[in-house]
Amino acid sequence: MKTLDLLHRWTGGLVGLVLLVLGLSGTILIHRDALVMLPHAGDAQVQGTPAIIATTEQMMADPAARPSSVVFATDSLGLNRLSFGKEAGAYADQAGNIVTRWDDPWQRPELFLFDLHHHLLAGETGEIVGGIAGLCGLFFVISGTVLWWRTRRTFAFRLLPKRLSRPAILRHHRDLGIVFAPLLLLVMFTGTTMIFRPVSALVLGPSAPATIEASFKAPEAQVGALADKPDWARMIRTARERFPDAEIRILSLPKEVGKPITLRMKQPEEWLPNGRTTLWFAPDTGELIEARDALTLPGATQAFNTFYPLHAAKVGGLAYKLVMTLVGLALSLLGSLAVWSFWFRRNRIARRFGSGVTVPAE
Repeated sequence: MKTLDLLHRWTGGLVGLVLLVLGLSGTILIHRDALVMLPHAGDAQVQGTPAIIATTEQMMADPAARPSSVVFATDSLGLNRLSFGKEAGAYADQAGNIVTRWDDPWQRPELFLFDLHHHLLAGETGEIVGGIAGLCGLFFVISGTVLWWRTRRTFAFRLLPKRLSRPAILRHHRDLGIVFAPLLLLVMFTGTTMIFRPVSALVLGPSAPATIEASFKAPEAQVGALADKPDWARMIRTARERFPDAEIRILSLPKEVGKPITLRMKQPEEWLPNGRTTLWFAPDTGELIEARDALTLPGATQAFNTFYPLHAAKVGGLAYKLVMTLVGLALSLLGSLAVWSFWFRRNRIARRFGSGVTVPAE
């Protein structure tokens, strides 16, 4: 037990600041759409087929300035988001008119926070560090629960420590952590699986990662280069005929010659905000290559598709958003106070009393 306690404390002291950043940025991102204070951001969502066709044709009209992808407006954000290459982007209203542009995600607060939370502002390296922090978070929840069991009779729930002494902080950390342990476990697991997909095998079975990968893989097809004026109307009408109740969510152009155009849709039964019902079209003719219904995908894939909406509070309405907001704040508090008490308060006590003196518990 002493070894487990030592591992828990030292790992927390080293990783706590990363969890603080992830928790705080993730909490704000739950309310991401509220940060987009631009004209037409509050417009009602338009999903009529003629309107979507007209908007797409407007945004894709100029081949030289054509976006690589379009995320269409939602019921909480009345703007389409356009991507131009790696960093540049724009918001357009639902008629296809540009509202604002950016050359760097740092120019938009919601995009900066997204990059901070998903990549720690360090690209792929930061994403891996975040995934490792998530694995450490899983260890914290499990080991913390085991360590708490010994002191369960002294449990006393407090939102903040009784005082900023090391014993009070440790007791608060222990008791606050056990209250939020189930939801912290959910957040850590779902977040980690989105970075390290093999982790999903712990819950979905050893074959799950390969099944998920195969479900998302685009079909192999011999297609030509992207036409100067692709038949957007044909593609969108075809998609609506296949899935009449689904929303048009994301339109993506091929990243290289010989690859298809991708159109993602969201059926009412899907939890993912952008859905996983996917259609692929020939970029030269607009002919349908394959349509994949998210509701008929293998069970492991359908389960995996619930991880992001559970992680980011994209399901469950306002009540679940508020609950996950509290979880994010709790994670931020646990991470920050763990680091402070481990590195700073501990050193201060050691200087005052000497390393051989045991500090009494409160």
